[in-house]
Amino acid sequence: MNIIKKLERQIKDNIILIYMKGTPSSPSCGFSAQAVQALSACGEKFAYVDVLENTDIRKELPKYSNWPTFPQLWVDGKLIGGCSIILEMLNNGELQTLISKTVQKYKKDN
Repeated sequence: MNIIKKLERQIKDNIILIYMKGTPSSPSCGFSAQAVQALSACGEKFAYVDVLENTDIRKELPKYSNWPTFPQLWVDGKLIGGCSIILEMLNNGELQTLISKTVQKYKKDN
């Protein structure tokens, strides 16, 4: 599978997806750790891809998303942003609302 198709499938198949360095239980950079903490505070399950273990994704995702850094949070097929945006959204309540509404949307669809 070519890398663009792989990215599109991951983003489509996971309503909440974070591309990060490391894993949620063992992040490999401070920005990924902060982003995971913020996302975890919302109380919903999320998927992740460790870009350190997936060099093709680490190389191609910034071009695909037009976002140069990691982590990258994708919700319902849309790029939300990186660590600073995630933290800002958490602090003003937007992240919790977005995550909750997205999860509810997909619960209704099933």
